[in-house]
Amino acid sequence: MFVVAIYGWREETPEMAQALAGALGILAYEARQRLIGGGPSVVASFADHQQARELAKKVSRGGIKALIVDATKVRLRGCFFIVRRFEFEDRVLKIETLNGQQETLPYAEIELLLTGTSVVGYSETKTIVEKKFSLGKTLLAGGIPMTKKVERQEEVSSEESEQVLYLYAHDRPTAIFSLNGMNYDGFGAEMKLSRKLNFSHLISQVRLHAPGTAFDDRLLNKVSQARLLGPAQGREASLDLAAEILAQCLLANTG
Repeated sequence: MFVVAIYGWREETPEMAQALAGALGILAYEARQRLIGGGPSVVASFADHQQARELAKKVSRGGIKALIVDATKVRLRGCFFIVRRFEFEDRVLKIETLNGQQETLPYAEIELLLTGTSVVGYSETKTIVEKKFSLGKTLLAGGIPMTKKVERQEEVSSEESEQVLYLYAHDRPTAIFSLNGMNYDGFGAEMKLSRKLNFSHLISQVRLHAPGTAFDDRLLNKVSQARLLGPAQGREASLDLAAEILAQCLLANTG
């Protein structure tokens, strides 16, 4: 799936809303909803890349910047470093990925840091045991009310959330640090008592070693994620996709 996102406007104008509405084939009122908050905002998704390119060109002719992101590629995480361990050195951040790959990220090359909240939903089948009135047992007991145990299967849904840090350094693959997916022994004596404290310390240390690096935490908010992804909501939608769209837009504006 290819998503088309718009970005880069300073303020919404009636002319901009009308131009976007014309490109998307929607009402001006609907277009204004896509422009709220200053973007970026996904405006459409396609299975065909050429269709996405045609819409991006049409939107751009209306004076709005547009980009295309391959959501399937992002979901497969083939272009990411998934970090398992890290170590801060004088000039570089050393990382080890889940598959044991060793990489060094010079602090001078770090361009952007994004933090967000990943929410994973899952379901499991549980056995529920209940007591119910048993007529047979009651009759055998001479009329004294008796019960029996009855088991039934019930599917229970729940969610788990964790904070994630995305680190962008020039043309290198994006490094992803997740609160629950890392070993924090690289901190040595500075290691904290909980994962949450260690993760906060990680963010502060990266910012300390790479001062002036752009930082954005809007994806900590689920509402901001939903507003950004818009019509891309579905099986392909994720924090990874929202972060990739936001990063490309922010880096394009600073480039």
